[in-house]
Amino acid sequence: MDSRLLITVKSEGPKLVPFFKATCVYFVLWLPSSSPSWVSTLIKCLPIFCLWLFLLAHGLGFLLAHPSATRIFVGLVFSAVGDAFLIWQDQGYFVHGLLMFAVTHMFYASAFGMRPLALRTGLVMAALSGLCYALLYPCLSGAFTYLVGVYVALIGFMGWRAMAGLRLAGADWRWTELAAGSGAFFFIISDLTIALNKFCFPVPYSRALIMSTYYAAQMLVALSAVESREPVEHYRLTKAN
Repeated sequence: MDSRLLITVKSEGPKLVPFFKATCVYFVLWLPSSSPSWVSTLIKCLPIFCLWLFLLAHGLGFLLAHPSATRIFVGLVFSAVGDAFLIWQDQGYFVHGLLMFAVTHMFYASAFGMRPLALRTGLVMAALSGLCYALLYPCLSGAFTYLVGVYVALIGFMGWRAMAGLRLAGADWRWTELAAGSGAFFFIISDLTIALNKFCFPVPYSRALIMSTYYAAQMLVALSAVESREPVEHYRLTKAN
């Protein structure tokens, strides 16, 4: 195993213990989704709150000095709000949750940046996003025809930016880029399962699949901020140029 990865596991692992405990609490309690309550909302959001603490554990100075890490933190805040709305989706709050996660993906894409551009990766993600939307389109009606289309485009764009810098070997390899790309992949799987289950057909074990991939995605995205791409000095120079 890469020595940098071993060092990171030793330093970052303990900070993630609350997240793993909160995730276990969610799956052990497995509160029925048919009876939403503030307790079930808290239990669902708790792992995301723990990821807030994970980033804050690196210090406010770290977040203030690294704009990309700050954007991931803000994305996690919107994610928690989206989770709360989705708990109450049968009471008419699904669109609210959808919008919160759309904002989340915009912050994540901004955090991942536009360098390198990786046009081939972008074309692949555009094709996959188009296929996903084509799969969902016959099942959509009304405003969802457009809302889901925009959401698919946003999460596809986020996936492109997350995977654009991915290098699996060589001196430039960074585990945080693998974390970002893997996090985007799991996010897409989770959201595609939500869409299929809500609009098309019942997906077996959908809730377990959705939540396991979702929590994995958020953890990996949060981890990708540890070796932040853009210190504030570089950020200011880039803006100035």
